[in-house]
Formats: sequence, C-alpha cells, structure tokens
Amino acid sequence: MIKFKNLNSMKLRSKIVCALLTIVSGFGFAQSGAAKFGYVDTDYILSQIPEYKAAQSELDKTSVQWQKEIEGKYSEVDKLYKAYQADAILLTDEMKKKRENEIVNKEKEVKDLQKSRFGVDGELFKKRQELVKPIQDKVYNAIKTVAEKAGLGFIMDKSGQVSILYANSKYDKSDDVLVYLGYKK
Repeated sequence: MIKFKNLNSMKLRSKIVCALLTIVSGFGFAQSGAAKFGYVDTDYILSQIPEYKAAQSELDKTSVQWQKEIEGKYSEVDKLYKAYQADAILLTDEMKKKRENEIVNKEKEVKDLQKSRFGVDGELFKKRQELVKPIQDKVYNAIKTVAEKAGLGFIMDKSGQVSILYANSKYDKSDDVLVYLGYKK
C-alpha cells in the first residue's frame, strides 16, 4: 500500500478511492443491484487482542534494548574520536592513519549493526513478521468471513487511510472500466 506523507495526498487518495467505489457500485447496481459495503477499525480490533498487545510490547522492548546497544557503540566511537583529537599532535602520520582507520571501521560496524537490526529487512522487521503477521492474517480472515456471511461486497478500514481490506471479485469492474476507456482486455 502506498503511504502518503502529506495531508493533500491522503485527501486525494481518499477521493480517488471514493470515486472508484462509486463507479464500481454503479456498475454493480446496473447489473444486479447495489453492492453492500461495510467497514472496520483495525486499530480498534488489534487493540482488543491480548496477543497483539503482547507482541507489540515485546517488539517495543526489543527495539529499546537494541537502540541502547547501538547508542553505546556510537558512544565508544565518539570516545575514540575524542581521544584521537587529543593525541593527534603527538602521533606520527602512520599512527594517525591507523587510528583514523580504527575509528572509521568501528563506525562502519555500528552502522552495519544498526542496519541489520532496524533496516528494511532487518531483525526487527523479521521479528514483527514473526509475531504480528499471524495475528493480522487471523484478523483479515475473520474480516473476510464476516463479509461473506453478511453478503457484503466490500469491507473498508477506517483506522487510517481509506483502504479496502476485502472485495468480492464479482464486483471487480477493472476490465469494464478499461473497455469504457477504449482499451481492449
């Protein structure tokens, strides 16, 4: 899902989603009656699930612990640099180069550790996938089941940006829109 950084982009996305829903429901109404819509608040749902709260707590605790570790290592790099600055006038060019390389290598190690822990596919991301994704999948499957039992065509999430969590494929009018625009399937 695309994340928008400013309010105008979010408003534009909401307008586009609403327009598309209007078009889709219009096509659905013309063919066999209007599609039923429903909504959920996933933030509220997740906040009521003890396993999710426990997973979030564990992730937060791990994140804080790793952040302290990284800050400690950056502090060591800072101490090395300050010691180097204090000793620089007494060091030979060769000794300076050796200490500079030591500082650069130590800083690179810390940055690599930070990336491996907090990067895009880092340990925190993997841990979040391990702990939270099964709960999110369970919630999604429940939403799908509830929607199907209630005969709903769509379920939207009101917790953040407007997004469709479930859509019955019989209401997918993408090909019809393309034909209407003059494109072949």
